[in-house]
Amino acid sequence: MTASTRLLSGVAPIVGQTELCLCDIWGVVHNGVEPYRSSCEALAMMRAGGTTVVLVSNAPRPRSEVAVHLGKLGVPGDAFDAIVTSGDVARDLIAQRAGEPLYHLGPERDLPLFAGLDAPRVGPEEARYVVCSGLFDDETETAADYADRLAGFARRDLTMICANPDLMVDRGGRMVPCAGSLAAAYEALGGRAIYAGKPHAPIYELAIRIGQEIRGEVVERARMLAVGDAIRTDVAGAARFGLPALMCLAGIHAEATLALDEPALQAWLATQSHQPDYAIAQLAW
Repeated sequence: MTASTRLLSGVAPIVGQTELCLCDIWGVVHNGVEPYRSSCEALAMMRAGGTTVVLVSNAPRPRSEVAVHLGKLGVPGDAFDAIVTSGDVARDLIAQRAGEPLYHLGPERDLPLFAGLDAPRVGPEEARYVVCSGLFDDETETAADYADRLAGFARRDLTMICANPDLMVDRGGRMVPCAGSLAAAYEALGGRAIYAGKPHAPIYELAIRIGQEIRGEVVERARMLAVGDAIRTDVAGAARFGLPALMCLAGIHAEATLALDEPALQAWLATQSHQPDYAIAQLAW
């Protein structure tokens, strides 16, 4: 552990200084198959103590869809006050291009992303821009399967709106690729990608605005806490936005971190692009 990172067994020692918690969902609250009970209990305890909890997800769907999904997984409603998704931010970006024909690169389950918007979906050859919400089949495909399609978009200089900047996600113990892997491949070909979610500022601005509206007051960034499991999105995004960060090790980096003793974990964190203020095996009270 680096000198600037404090290892915790529970969040109770630090919540007294936290008025607004921006908490990642996948990898912290659930693993895509079932909720993490200790995480849900910790968030409920935080709320009971006066902390406002806004779940902040790179899910490429509107918050209403994510709320339904959380309910189906069994995540209790007392674990959070509100939800903000990269899908919400992507919808704003799509609305700014009202009437322009787009190509949706992603599975049908993400179609709620376009509901109610003036966003005509067309084939790849007719599109004036691309909205990428994921792979068509993330169980069997990788970004390499899209090389020719992405090269064609790059030749036409189409902008890609990436509705989920995550590269990979842990789905019940299995790593599957996300839209961010396609956007990264597109940029490698010279294409231009706009990212709707973490680690970029718009999703933090939206989450903080909603959190402050719920509280009815302005909250200093020093009294916020960003919780997540991914260095590239959660920890980096918190650092860029000036927020204290708590990293949950039993998420996307579990294979690299959970078996390490504290000196080895310190060494691992020292090699990363960004380092959290706090680290915990799994979110717990």
